[in-house]
Amino acid sequence: MTISWFPRCAVPVTLASLLLAGCSGGGAGAPGSPAPSTAGPAAARPAASSPGGTDPALATFYGQRIAWSACPADESGLQCGKLHVPLDYTHPAADALDLALIREPAADAAQKVGSLVVNPGGPGESGVDLVKNAHGDFEGPLHDRFDVVGFDPRGTGASSPIHCLTDQQRDALDQQDPPADPTARKALSDQRAKDYAAACEAAAGKLLPFVGTRDTARDMDVLRQALGQDKLDYLGISYGTYLGALYAEQFPGRTGRLVLDGAIDPAADKLDSNVQQQIGFEKSFERFAADCVTNHPDECPLGSDPATAGKRAADFLDGLRDKPLRTDGSRRLSSTLGWTGTLLFLYGDEQTSWPQLRRALTAAMQQGDGSSLLAAADSYNGRDQDGHYNASDDAQVAISCADGASAAPSPARVQQVLAQLKQGAPLLNSDTAAEDLSSASCANWPFQSPEKPHTIRAEGSAPILVIGTTDDPATPYAAAQNLAKGFANATLLTREGEGHAAFGSGNACVTQALDAYLVNGTMPAQQTRCAQ
Repeated sequence: MTISWFPRCAVPVTLASLLLAGCSGGGAGAPGSPAPSTAGPAAARPAASSPGGTDPALATFYGQRIAWSACPADESGLQCGKLHVPLDYTHPAADALDLALIREPAADAAQKVGSLVVNPGGPGESGVDLVKNAHGDFEGPLHDRFDVVGFDPRGTGASSPIHCLTDQQRDALDQQDPPADPTARKALSDQRAKDYAAACEAAAGKLLPFVGTRDTARDMDVLRQALGQDKLDYLGISYGTYLGALYAEQFPGRTGRLVLDGAIDPAADKLDSNVQQQIGFEKSFERFAADCVTNHPDECPLGSDPATAGKRAADFLDGLRDKPLRTDGSRRLSSTLGWTGTLLFLYGDEQTSWPQLRRALTAAMQQGDGSSLLAAADSYNGRDQDGHYNASDDAQVAISCADGASAAPSPARVQQVLAQLKQGAPLLNSDTAAEDLSSASCANWPFQSPEKPHTIRAEGSAPILVIGTTDDPATPYAAAQNLAKGFANATLLTREGEGHAAFGSGNACVTQALDAYLVNGTMPAQQTRCAQ
């Protein structure tokens, strides 16, 4: 399992979580602003099939072909290209965007099934980076029989990326721990959210209304046609399951073989999703701590009692607010950064990232060195070694707000949620107060989306494969159950074990089922469970 491409769904107390109530399920010119193409649409060719019901004004976009060429500074055979899409699908003749594409050509061209479009989640993550960095996870039948195609959704990666803050501003915000006093904390978070929304509007105001998942789903349909496919074959992970679900809702007759792994429940509101996610991470954190003292006593800094190991780690991370740690650079490890780094490691499991977390906590707790936890936090926050940030944080907020805001919860609802958090995730919420839960999400955003949580049926779609992992901290298993149940035509495949999502986990049962469905169209039996 490759930590570097895991979707950015779990957010500690950072700017994003202050603005949002939970996980939604640079180009030229001003950062984040959509630059209309100067070259015009790509050359037209006869469509592989009629778009059927598509606005005639979109014919130029649906008729384009992709000019693939070797990716710069790449010797592995990867090919890069661009897809031309309208900024606003209701006014397609106005501004347009170019989306960054990448593909790894099928190893067995003679037996090629077609193109498999992939999305790694987020929202805000780069599909181009997924194909670059995790191409080993596609080895075998998928690489043999498919061109694996990744794309950067609008506002992310190299597709008109949204950058609301400077690197220095992002450093300051990510580093700073919130005030201990709840009233002061709420005042600061409200002001930050207001200032942040204004900064995003100044940097990318023209783009912000058009980065929602529905627009990206429409981009995927243009991509399907440009790839010469009658139907979309797709693998979506985490937030990518919501993107795939909205595609199936909008274009049910154009669905091919869709795999939705690590699912988000589109019918759940943001506050409920946030609560369940925090409970999921709390359980994973406790399981990690118990495993640490029980199975690795010689390399575990959390004592010898499994019942208290999690609290010992949490108390240490909370204590960094008053005693930040040195690192191998000039920066210090704050409590916020320490928790961020810790949660990143929980996206993996006992074999992949838990050993790294043991070593990072040992260095921090026993040697006073926060370098490893800081490096993990930087990886999560999209910060490179030179101090530059990618667009993932800003894109996550922009896409989530474009997908719908939430009204401020009632006082009774706040108390209900607070009780759930204190009972189900007390270590992650030791200081959480009612004030932290009382704000509306996206209240200061430049526009308000009409999108609302809802069950997606996708009547008339091809069979959809939903995969859920029983101990997934970022997208709890119940969300996969709900997503599969909501579809008119879906099968749920269950992976038993730790970690976020099943793809790339090394689980042979999951790999065989996924390959059989995508390559041959053979759906696993209902209620299939894959043990560790």
